[in-house]
Amino acid sequence: MATSRSRGVVYVHSAPRALCPHLEWAVGRALGRAVNFDWSDQPVQPGTRRAEYYWEGPAGTGAALASAIRGWEHLRFEVTEDPSAGNDGGRWLHTPGLGIHFAQTDAAGNIVIGEDRLRYAMDLAGGDAREIRRELDLALGAAWDEELEPFRHAGDDAHVVWLHKVG
Repeated sequence: MATSRSRGVVYVHSAPRALCPHLEWAVGRALGRAVNFDWSDQPVQPGTRRAEYYWEGPAGTGAALASAIRGWEHLRFEVTEDPSAGNDGGRWLHTPGLGIHFAQTDAAGNIVIGEDRLRYAMDLAGGDAREIRRELDLALGAAWDEELEPFRHAGDDAHVVWLHKVG
């Protein structure tokens, strides 16, 4: 039986300069081949660098990539994996203060919250609308998105390479 293939992106939003070659090595090891990132300065946090790396590999590679680079301090990143035949997509977010967050994604990249997680949020909240909101924000990774958003926009002028065109 053939293994399903997937693709995604590793976004290193901020990494200390000294960590950059170690991140390339860790990502390369997870992918099984050497990689080179196109690093640029991260203007939101002077002294740090940012990069985007588009990858292809077997389904589940996103989790392997996130695991490979999650242990370093002062690192902000996200890893995406597009859904593939028989496999959900995923999004891993990491910040120094919050740690790592995982969310399942649909074909459009939207976060999918499973019914068990929704039931848990409703049970925990006991009808308190603010508590339901807090639990849903947690499930959606709102705190991670809030912290990463300024770092994401710092790359709006970065060179983008399109892998495919949807027609």
